[in-house]
Amino acid sequence: MTIAEIHRLLRERLGTIVSDDLRDAEWPLCDVRGQSIAEVCAMLRDEPGCDFDCLSNLSAVDRKSDDAIEVYYHLFSYRHRHRLALRATTPRPDPILPSVAQVWPIANWLEREAFDLLGVRFTGHPDLRRILMPEDWVGHPLRKDFVEPDEYHGISTRRESLLKL
Repeated sequence: MTIAEIHRLLRERLGTIVSDDLRDAEWPLCDVRGQSIAEVCAMLRDEPGCDFDCLSNLSAVDRKSDDAIEVYYHLFSYRHRHRLALRATTPRPDPILPSVAQVWPIANWLEREAFDLLGVRFTGHPDLRRILMPEDWVGHPLRKDFVEPDEYHGISTRRESLLKL
């Protein structure tokens, strides 16, 4: 099955949950309605001919100007050697998406990173807590409006630029 055929199958089965356009690239990209991302991912994993058995990456981008956060899912099939990227968008003020950790266990760690750095909450996640920043850290460092505090528990967070030697 080609990526175009997989995209066509998604559109036939799920309708407007999946965008009608498929951006051609090294990782072909299509948009998925945010609240349906887990359903789409489970179908792509389980459907014969698709067999996306690997979540290669999950990353998120703050689109402050659009008041949205985009979460990207890079899927790979070892059996068929095809790849596909999905993009789910969630509102920036309250970013919530369903977890795909039940589909691919590696999502547990990747979703925690997106939660920690951008504030995306994944409903149904088995252990959603910070993974890189301290538990009591305020804010999400990859948000475009994040302002780093001058100190954390009495320790300065300011450092001289390494470029000034």
